[in-house]
Amino acid sequence: METTGLAPQQEIDLSLLGLFFKADIVVQLVILILIAASIWAWAIIIQKLIDFRRARGKAAEFDAAFWSGEPLDELFEQVGPEPGSPAARIFAAGMAEWRRSHRNDGALIAGAQSRIDRSMDVAIAREAQVHNSGLTFLASVGSASPFIGLFGTVWGIMRAFTDIAQAQSTNLAVVAPGIAEALLATGLGLLAAIPAVIFYNKLSNDSEAIVASYEAFADEFSTILSRQLDG
Repeated sequence: METTGLAPQQEIDLSLLGLFFKADIVVQLVILILIAASIWAWAIIIQKLIDFRRARGKAAEFDAAFWSGEPLDELFEQVGPEPGSPAARIFAAGMAEWRRSHRNDGALIAGAQSRIDRSMDVAIAREAQVHNSGLTFLASVGSASPFIGLFGTVWGIMRAFTDIAQAQSTNLAVVAPGIAEALLATGLGLLAAIPAVIFYNKLSNDSEAIVASYEAFADEFSTILSRQLDG
């Protein structure tokens, strides 16, 4: 009776952790970079969504107070020189310059309108900078992550071919782990890039809309002050 001895096949761990620990150090670094970039991007996305929602709520609240008919001087006294609302800060910048433009005898210093407008423009630019902070990182993640993942894939495939040459076999058990490790980097690159690109576009549009509302308010406020100046 003929017996055949079968060599036990080596069990291959194709789980994500198994592929990570079996990968080359370069591929591991690429994976860690992509995971860190993805976590950081999601932290920015969540924080920006919260900040923009809060900014819209505070803008609506201040807008209601501004158009309530309350005298501007009294509203300025209520919000103070450093209010917590972005729209209120723009208003405070204009009102502060309005008050500084009066001489001791009550007359206005020449060029008051242009100085008030510039003061509000500076305040708007400062708020826009705050709203746009972090968006550059999202854009960088969205554009660079696929290429970083591709680098890890190319490196992993090179290592897979080296393993094939050393084993002198194209058996699937030899080829599959190296290819899987390589493709893991590409998958993580896309996983980091796709949400970053989507939310970068959304948050950029939201930021532009909020800043546009600040500019519209500044124009309306400037028109009111211009009427008083002409009067």
